[in-house]
Amino acid sequence: MGSQETQPDGAAASRPVLFFDIDNCLYPRSARVHDLMADLIDKYFATHLGLPEAEASMLHKEYYRNYGLAIEGLVRHHQIDPLEYNAKVDDALPLESIIKPNPRLRRLLQDLDASKVRLWLFTNAYVNHGRRVVKLLGIDDLFEGLTYCDYSEFPLVCKPHPDMFAKAMREAGVERAEDCYFVDDSYSNVASATTLGWAAVHLVEEGVSVPDPPASKYRVKDLDDLRGVFPQLFKTSQA
Repeated sequence: MGSQETQPDGAAASRPVLFFDIDNCLYPRSARVHDLMADLIDKYFATHLGLPEAEASMLHKEYYRNYGLAIEGLVRHHQIDPLEYNAKVDDALPLESIIKPNPRLRRLLQDLDASKVRLWLFTNAYVNHGRRVVKLLGIDDLFEGLTYCDYSEFPLVCKPHPDMFAKAMREAGVERAEDCYFVDDSYSNVASATTLGWAAVHLVEEGVSVPDPPASKYRVKDLDDLRGVFPQLFKTSQA
């Protein structure tokens, strides 16, 4: 897998790009990584801001709603060190005991026609976490690159802000919004991508409330359902 600094050559850049979110997208919500992360974030808020547990949890949720990423609120309002935060939260997750290689997901990704579309990771997490997850899933070699929220920069730029989508296009070497395909479990991220002209798919797993109005005209319960949404991108229509 390439890094965010890797620039596609001209021939590669002429193909559309299918951008995949990582967390709660390439692995299911049932893995409960988000819940573990939320606990670590709450503890970080409580410890570093000197807040009671309940108040720390409320502030965490407020920043997530307002900025799309809890860390952005911490950096904006409390001048915390984002890389220290990453070490205490994302890097501290026991992912090795939770996330395992996923042969079914690998088959799906390999069945995408590389002559028609390129695969790119697109996450609000820091680079360490993103690379760690896809390596554990056994799919890190199938993506050309990774666009991530760079915690070393200020201001932080993350989804659903349009600048983050522009960053992803720039790093993946794609110029036209109509050449961008995207799948994410976040309503706001999918809605933002749709507004920008991307073909965005909202992943809403079985058991999760279906939003009304929808984030986009495309919604799937499972990543394998992408075969029916974008059949032109696949070598075959069957799993």
